[in-house]
Amino acid sequence: MSDLVHTIIGFFTKGGLFMWPLLACSVVSVTTMILRGLALREKHVMPIVIQSEIERLVPGASAERLARIVAHDNSSLARIARAALQHLRAPRSENVEVVQTRARHEMVRLEKGLIVLEVIIGIAPLLGLIGAVSGLVHVFSNLGLSTGAADTRLIALGIAEALNATVFGLSIAVPTLIGFSYFSRKVESMSVEMETLVVELLNKCYYGRSSREFVPAKMPSPPPPPVPTPVA
Repeated sequence: MSDLVHTIIGFFTKGGLFMWPLLACSVVSVTTMILRGLALREKHVMPIVIQSEIERLVPGASAERLARIVAHDNSSLARIARAALQHLRAPRSENVEVVQTRARHEMVRLEKGLIVLEVIIGIAPLLGLIGAVSGLVHVFSNLGLSTGAADTRLIALGIAEALNATVFGLSIAVPTLIGFSYFSRKVESMSVEMETLVVELLNKCYYGRSSREFVPAKMPSPPPPPVPTPVA
């Protein structure tokens, strides 16, 4: 274990100055993925009790029990269903617009933090590349200065700095890209499932009510303009 620790410390110290921002990127990436993994658990986003109640609801029946369940729930599906149930007196088209607006808002909430992963995917390889260039600058700056062992050692340290920074940057970007792709796909999948459930809820709540939906009254036609009287 001590050899492994010394190897890691040696790898980090030989990477040069740019290993520190890369280390910060790795910490932020791991923390963000852990937090997103906890927040995007299906039981927190789409509780099974709400899904079961929507599926159990009979078309045309009262949704009072579902309303009581979602009233005390703070999940994304509960907030969307609550918005739908609060606007049942409105025409179906207006209710659908309200639900779509709320669903977009919930999708933004679910995607919170993914922008951090996207930024790290972009900057981690670039920081590694800058570290590699910095190491190569040290290599070429030491070429020709002397022919002794010190010169060879400085060149080896410069090459190690270049390679270590590049490896570290890529080793951060690749897992972060995997996490970003996984969470993005998961948010998209849950959004489609929630939309399907809420559309099913609206179909059941508006079942047999199409004839009683609000129909806007026709506005009376404006009176025709007065005909000018010819002047004698």
